[in-house]
Amino acid sequence: MPAGSSAAADKTVPIELRAAAPLESRGQRAIRHGRRARLYAWAVLFVAVLVVLIVLIAANVRSVKVDWVLGSTHASLVWIVLAGTVLGWLLGMTTSVLFRYRTRRPR
Repeated sequence: MPAGSSAAADKTVPIELRAAAPLESRGQRAIRHGRRARLYAWAVLFVAVLVVLIVLIAANVRSVKVDWVLGSTHASLVWIVLAGTVLGWLLGMTTSVLFRYRTRRPR
């Protein structure tokens, strides 16, 4: 019997444990591999978004003039873009909550 065969590895595991170990079905294996693929896809997406964010920051480091109703100020363009993004996200969440509250089923 060759030294690298699976029979030699099976001798190290007690017979009781070998017989009691349930086998993974094809469906369970597919689900497990699908979860792993989704995790890798999310990781790749996260890295891509991070790269785009770094490129956005590097491309917009110059200072620009911002005019207000009662004056003006200078700010870095990347901070203006990020502040606008956060403000838009917060307004979208608030609008969603208000619409859900106003269109809910009466009790």
